Amino acid sequence: MSRWLIIGANGQVGKHLNSVLQSYPIDNLALLAVGRESVDITYTKAVKSLINDFQPTIVINAAAYTNVEQAEHHPEVAEKTNVKGVQNLAEATAQIGACLIHLSSDYVFDGQLKQPYHEEDLTNPLNQYGKTKLAGELAVKSINPRHIILRTSWVFSEQGHNFVKTILRLAKEKETLQIVADQIGAPTYAGDIAQVLVQIALQIQEGREDAFGLYHFSGFPYISWYLFAQFILAQAQQQKILSKLPTLLPMSSKEYASIVKRPLNTCLAMDKIKRTFAIEPSDWQKALVRLHPYIE
Repeated sequence: MSRWLIIGANGQVGKHLNSVLQSYPIDNLALLAVGRESVDITYTKAVKSLINDFQPTIVINAAAYTNVEQAEHHPEVAEKTNVKGVQNLAEATAQIGACLIHLSSDYVFDGQLKQPYHEEDLTNPLNQYGKTKLAGELAVKSINPRHIILRTSWVFSEQGHNFVKTILRLAKEKETLQIVADQIGAPTYAGDIAQVLVQIALQIQEGREDAFGLYHFSGFPYISWYLFAQFILAQAQQQKILSKLPTLLPMSSKEYASIVKRPLNTCLAMDKIKRTFAIEPSDWQKALVRLHPYIE
């Protein structure tokens, strides 16, 4: 029997993982999904107890501290979850020979490349959040050889705090919106990430010992935040969610009032995940065909 443990079950990806797994016909699967209220991964004893009691064959870690602005002000808070917590999971899973599937971020890169980033490209995070995510990756790699690290980008869903929900809210409150136009990346729907995590876990469960390692997965096509906002608002008008659209004005990263340095290019190349797992980039536009669930 396979035993899967989902960490971070109440986050954007975690909630979708729960619903995806309910609909998947997986034989002989024991599933346990826990949120922070059940186990705080920053506590070593709690993690060891959970892993030892449940004895999972695969652990999917969807827990993370993702507030980029707050991470800059309080890096120690981000480090607790993104580094110490991940280290705890890596150690506990390694001790029982379980596979750890861990989510990481495009913010491990500095954005200086003029082309999409491959897995082996040089990492150089510009901000504290990116530094903690990279440190988490390194912990997983050094502690548990049976791992999958999945970097993704610009995650959005119907739940939680994300760009899509923020734009729809601000569009009702303001007549003019200024959006950064010189940062390019790929929006990625949390539901698509959940589907991919399950596909990977199933292949690992079937004995793909050659597949452990680091992978990129994101949506497609690549786009700027400004053009992404434009697309969201056009959909909102078309779906009659907004009767009147705010004026959208492009701005540069330098004009954006923030102490956080953000990479200009975080497009992720996905050749490796396609080659290894036959997984294609997701079409983020399909996830915005119905915007009503994103309205608070």
